[in-house]
Amino acid sequence: MKNIAIKHLFALGIGLFCMKSALAVLPVQQWTQASGAQVFLVESPAIPMLDVQIDFDAGSRRDPAAQAGLASAMAALMSRGIAASGAGPAFDENQLAEAWTDLGAQFGASAGSDRLGFSLRTLTRPDLLDRAVSLAARQMAQPAFPSDIWQRERERLGADLREARTRPAHVAGLAFARAVYGDHPYGYEVTEATLARISVDDLRASHRRDLRACGARVSLVGAVSRQQADALVRRLLAHLPATGCGGLPAVPEVSALVAPQTLALPFESAQAHVLIGQPGMRRADPDFFALFVGNHILGGGGFVSRLTEEVRERRGLSYSVYSYFAPGRHAGAFTIGLQTRPDQAPLAVQVSQDVLRRFVAEGPTEAELQAAKDNLIGGFALRVDSNRKLLDNVANIAWNGLPLDYLDRWTDRVGALTTADIRTAFARIIQPERLVTVVVGGAAR
Repeated sequence: MKNIAIKHLFALGIGLFCMKSALAVLPVQQWTQASGAQVFLVESPAIPMLDVQIDFDAGSRRDPAAQAGLASAMAALMSRGIAASGAGPAFDENQLAEAWTDLGAQFGASAGSDRLGFSLRTLTRPDLLDRAVSLAARQMAQPAFPSDIWQRERERLGADLREARTRPAHVAGLAFARAVYGDHPYGYEVTEATLARISVDDLRASHRRDLRACGARVSLVGAVSRQQADALVRRLLAHLPATGCGGLPAVPEVSALVAPQTLALPFESAQAHVLIGQPGMRRADPDFFALFVGNHILGGGGFVSRLTEEVRERRGLSYSVYSYFAPGRHAGAFTIGLQTRPDQAPLAVQVSQDVLRRFVAEGPTEAELQAAKDNLIGGFALRVDSNRKLLDNVANIAWNGLPLDYLDRWTDRVGALTTADIRTAFARIIQPERLVTVVVGGAAR
């Protein structure tokens, strides 16, 4: 009954928060603790709920090439048990899951390309909050990393990899990443062999090296004051080392492509999977907004985009076609993607490349830009209409060093763009004569 009541309260809280967020973005407070941890807080006292995101520079870009998958493996094992420490008892994976269920709270870890992140969601009732913070602090700092569980997880991950290779979309994505990123860590492929080279000792060493309070960026959204948040973050990070954050090696930038590359990979599938692109932009690119809005017009705006108009509506080559940037600490890929009949793939590729080439050369029309602005500005409230979405935005500010008023100025930045801004930005970032094109499906050409 307690858990049912908690779920109802979460649902009610999200609804109330949506109503409030649609009216105004709440201010972001920021400070640095004595340990060096950076804290970002949005106070939202309407409901007794708290969402926390804790990020470390420990994503897959830090994986050794021979041990691709190390960061993801560590994140997966973080929920498989807690080691005994002092007065703190050990938890196996079942006991740990039951402890979180009893609290009606959620805590988990995930690894992306750039960061290792931990997320906590809990009610702020004092007894529940206190226990949730204590358990999260231990799970983050004192994982058990049981060897038998890692053996089981490694076998499961290997089975998942083998199954994924039976899907043409996965095969296309791997080939595309290798061609776009070359030897950059963004392009590392996780295989059964790289997982086999990861031992429990490697997981423990990576954890000791990468999780330090001085390197944490902690984002909070919920019913806590600045004083409460400061104390809460100190407790969350209390078991982690507070020093040693200056020794991480630099990761090289993604190299620009020097020539086009086309990969036609035969695959028994009804549809050909097509990916076209190249290295795109870093999140810190000064033209981020111009590229973001320009891509909305090109292929990110769904059925009103240029790619949809030319590829789907005029020629019927694909039900769906899209484009997107994946910016990170380094230049993430710019990608155009679609599925089509294998016999239509050459024409679909040619049309898509022609659309991109014209867009880079000419930019959008005034009408296209105004329609994109109206759509994006009108839909801005939907980007911050829940605790989770607002937390994602605050964590984005924290991780990428964005101004604290980033959300307040978001619509102004979009509204101020000109067609010349977009044309100049795309001409600088995208080189249509150096595209990677991957087609998976049908006979080899």
